[in-house]
Amino acid sequence: MAAPARSKTAPATPADAAPTFTITELAQEFDITPRAIRFYEDVGLLEPARAGRNRVYTHRDRTRLKLTLRGKRLGLSLQEVKQLVDMYESGSDERPQLEAFLVVLGDHRRQLEQQLEDIQVTLAEIEQHEARCRSLIGAIKVPAKAPAKTTAAKPSARARAAKAPARSAG
Repeated sequence: MAAPARSKTAPATPADAAPTFTITELAQEFDITPRAIRFYEDVGLLEPARAGRNRVYTHRDRTRLKLTLRGKRLGLSLQEVKQLVDMYESGSDERPQLEAFLVVLGDHRRQLEQQLEDIQVTLAEIEQHEARCRSLIGAIKVPAKAPAKTTAAKPSARARAAKAPARSAG
């Protein structure tokens, strides 16, 4: 991933010295659409400040977006991601957070293992059907083809007229 994009606007006061990001900068950095970022905002994963009509994302928002995208890559639901990100930010003891994360990961692992087993069963069934089809195809006798009839093309009216003897008037 690229280094964080930094807003080109200078902070107004030293208290505002933390970098901020626009929706476009975050979208480009994480290779997602601004619409996806707005969706994450709608479900409560991001809470940008506003400067007029523009969204202003903080380092916290950028981190939450990064964690959200990681969770998605792991196959977690947005609800699970939100729960974990909220725990991460609670500032309480890390142990319960890590234990909760282990539970979520364990559940997800079991789900993926079941899906993998289901896929393997389906692939074995497909393999059996393919073998049966090949066997049936091999058992079908191909009838010998009769020689094709060759038919001469019918001459056009102009060609017939050219070959016909000339009539005498008389």
